[in-house]
Amino acid sequence: MATPKQAKKTVEIENRKARFDYHIDETFEAGIVLKGTEVKSIRAGEASLVDSYAWIREDEVWVTGMYIKHYAQGSYANVDERRDRKLLLHKKEIAEIEKGITRKGYTVVPLKLYFKTGKAKMLLGMAKGKKQYDKRETIRAKDEQRDLDRKLKGAK
Repeated sequence: MATPKQAKKTVEIENRKARFDYHIDETFEAGIVLKGTEVKSIRAGEASLVDSYAWIREDEVWVTGMYIKHYAQGSYANVDERRDRKLLLHKKEIAEIEKGITRKGYTVVPLKLYFKTGKAKMLLGMAKGKKQYDKRETIRAKDEQRDLDRKLKGAK
């Protein structure tokens, strides 16, 4: 008798700080160019998107500041942990990102790093920075929602 397949563990590395610090207007899904040991480290969940951003150089989109830990069994094949990595997008998407970046106050931040059908993908967000009072409002709304959830849970 055949054994049931084990559910594959999906790896999603999220930049939660980005949603707190920025208003996200639009999102783009991009492929990312990685070396072999980087892929293994990401599959192990050893990466971080905090303090990273995307920018355009010579009609190509690059992500800077993304951290991928050295793979433990990867001797000489390991590359720099914070090197710039090229993102793969269509020309229309690149043009839209370039147009968005030229607007005052907008930047492109990575929101999530994940695998889709075996290929590494990155979710980018066209973002505008929040002011301090917007951040306080976000915290207040989360606290109110948490209190409401506690009351509803206690009422059952």
